[in-house]
Amino acid sequence: MNYRFEVLDKTICYSGFFRMEKYRLRHQLFSGGWSPEIVRECLERGHAVAVLPYDPERDQVVLLEQFRVGALDFPGGPWLLEIVAGIIDHPGETTEDVARRETHEEAGGELLDLIPICHYLVSPGGTSESITLFCGRVDASQTGGVHGIAAEHEDIRLLVVSRAEALDLLHAGRINSAAPIIALQWLELNWPKLLERWGSAAG
Repeated sequence: MNYRFEVLDKTICYSGFFRMEKYRLRHQLFSGGWSPEIVRECLERGHAVAVLPYDPERDQVVLLEQFRVGALDFPGGPWLLEIVAGIIDHPGETTEDVARRETHEEAGGELLDLIPICHYLVSPGGTSESITLFCGRVDASQTGGVHGIAAEHEDIRLLVVSRAEALDLLHAGRINSAAPIIALQWLELNWPKLLERWGSAAG
């Protein structure tokens, strides 16, 4: 069955780096009939693309370490191990365009190939943001150092680690944001198929 919903009113509560929208709405119920009027706030921050840079020749993963305000009180502190990611900024820009742009800006590298992993909602209870997730083939020997756009206050340190080390970090709980967790779990599950497509000179 296709359930219906009705937006009765929408207002903007705040507009800054992000935008907060307030909805009055109602929706059909599983038991039949309609819900009473519901009021919900929704964070509108656009939609994003994330890329796990992987080098099959060297069996290495490129991770990014950077400061995140949302993790100020998180155990381990606000410097998180992540993967390449960025917001879709321009009308008509494809997710592949964003993946290539952000890999260049944040990791100083070029994507040699791109494989889609999934498209998921980040936290649909409170934000409309979605992420399109890829695995990207890179030459890890060409990456390293500190990157980012100064005007955007980006301070990104690259860590080139073996696939095994990246998975050890994941399993030890050192990687604790959704995109890299999903991407590394996908890599662990799909590694043999990935090598069929990309080949490898590693061990």
